[in-house]
Amino acid sequence: MANIFAFVESRGSELRKVGLEATTAARLLADASGGGEVHALVIGPPGIAAKADQIGQHGADVVIVVEHAGLGNYNPEVATATAVERVKAGGYRAAVFSTSAQGRDLSPRVAARLGVSIVTDVLSFEVEGEAIVVRHPLNIGKVIATLAISGTPAVIAMRPNVISPARNAKAGRVETAQPAIDPASARVVVRETRQGSGGKLDLAEAPVVIAGGRGLKAAENFKLVEDLATAFGNAAVGATRAVTDDGWRPHSDQIGQTGRLVSPELYIAVGISGAVQHLAGMRISKTIVAVNKDKDAPIFKLADYGIVGDVFEIIPALTEAVREAKKQH
Repeated sequence: MANIFAFVESRGSELRKVGLEATTAARLLADASGGGEVHALVIGPPGIAAKADQIGQHGADVVIVVEHAGLGNYNPEVATATAVERVKAGGYRAAVFSTSAQGRDLSPRVAARLGVSIVTDVLSFEVEGEAIVVRHPLNIGKVIATLAISGTPAVIAMRPNVISPARNAKAGRVETAQPAIDPASARVVVRETRQGSGGKLDLAEAPVVIAGGRGLKAAENFKLVEDLATAFGNAAVGATRAVTDDGWRPHSDQIGQTGRLVSPELYIAVGISGAVQHLAGMRISKTIVAVNKDKDAPIFKLADYGIVGDVFEIIPALTEAVREAKKQH
């Protein structure tokens, strides 16, 4: 039986959903490998230890807690050194991260320090003999590659939202540890972490994403998209690169090859023609609904459902329909 390492992301003293997804993925991988333990590492400021029970509830047998007053913000040097030290000491079959903004920074650093290969943006995995076989998108999502990782540890970073955090309660015994290096001596010091609009769901973690394009004609018309997102109650608002370049939305809302990668349960494209760059960021969404007045728009070739018509008529009607449906439940 092989043990699996999971890195649990946090923001301040709060766990991130992608951290629990990584823990769940590690649990699935451990069970598929013969039932080894999952050892989850969480790093943060004083108080983060209070979240250890939650991590255990998602399948971690051991929760390694590193608390330090200098770790209120993500510190790449400290996180890398601490994760590498733990992975080396544990002799794990695999190390699981997230392909979030933080994970994209951290997981390659860890793999490089360990001298092993890494596969990011992993959509699924299975164990075949001595290898861990993963699925990974190529060519802006048009091709899904199947890769076999035979080295140890196999470092993989899961795409957010492809695995739902699942409760799989374990004893979750807690171990405390010190950071591998003193945060005060790190060459890189993170002074501030800027987040999007307060109270809004993160694009990468939202189960529903509603994105707007130039078909909305003006920045103020994004209120239609925001109203629809509010009606759903669990939706985030995104945008195309053209829209963010024009200043209609902040660049943090951009979905696409050079923006955010999303894979929600439901993706609604409003007034988006479907440029290749945009499709690369949302292609593997579970269900795609497109609303566009041009029946020949490329987005319809990818969409599961297409509505041809005026977004200024359809979106308000859809918003009202969602509100009515919510009242019934």
